[in-house]
Amino acid sequence: MQFSLEQLKAFVAVFEKGSFSDAAAKLKKHRTTIGQVITNLEDQLAVDLFERIGRSAEPTAEAKLLYRYAKQTIEQASSFDKMALSLSFGQLEEITIAYCHFIPAEPLVRIRLKLAEHFPSMKVHFRVMTKEQIRQAILNDEVQIGIVNIDTRSAMTSFDATFLTNVSHSIFTAANHPLQQATQTDRLSQLKINKQILLAAYIDDGMADKMILSPDYEIVSDMQLLLNLVSQGVGWAMFPIITAKQFSAELAINELSLNELNDDFFVPVALWFPHSKPVLEVKKYVADVLLSFIDEYRIHRPGTINR
Repeated sequence: MQFSLEQLKAFVAVFEKGSFSDAAAKLKKHRTTIGQVITNLEDQLAVDLFERIGRSAEPTAEAKLLYRYAKQTIEQASSFDKMALSLSFGQLEEITIAYCHFIPAEPLVRIRLKLAEHFPSMKVHFRVMTKEQIRQAILNDEVQIGIVNIDTRSAMTSFDATFLTNVSHSIFTAANHPLQQATQTDRLSQLKINKQILLAAYIDDGMADKMILSPDYEIVSDMQLLLNLVSQGVGWAMFPIITAKQFSAELAINELSLNELNDDFFVPVALWFPHSKPVLEVKKYVADVLLSFIDEYRIHRPGTINR
């Protein structure tokens, strides 16, 4: 059997939207066109894919089995198209690198210096975004490289990914915060009744249920503001250990050990980038800089923590 991409795109659109009208709007086609494409596909497969119930289209058991394969085929075709198109272009004139908010500034500066060394005429833009914003921006060719929190992730994308590391997080307070004087047996219960300062980026990336321990929490969008609030004793916070290494002495912030926490809380980070030869050349240097920074600062602190 042979199927066209048009048929598979129509099938996936109807499956995801739940109606022929909404699928037609998404694909910028007429409803009757989408209906005919699906009918032809059903004839080829000799199975029913959808039950027509009023304006709705309910996927059959067969459709549910085929959906993932159709989705992957479309993504792979898109990747092939983008890579083939990129081969006809030379070096990039400019590039945009997006990153999640807890990435420290130092590796970004190192990336810029490395790219200036190897691509002196290329403009490099840096933008802070949420994971979903980065995903959409890459798909829209507004961002070429993303440094992304992949705590929740899907294997099906039309762009490439390189895993970098698990960023170790821990709990920190001001050096003179009462939590530092609490006994080990009381610390966890005390955390839950003390004010927590939370970086908005974690909520934006769908990690609220993992990051919020205290019902008394406040949200800030800027890491520097969070650090200053913690240093002034306004509340406690969970953030990357690398950030604490860089600023704890300056701001008098100490890690808070817990008997219940035998290991760090990890946030996996990866590079996202489109299937493009010019971008792959740039990505190589970006990855080298980040991996060097990870090794230098031990961003991932493996093993049981000594208490």
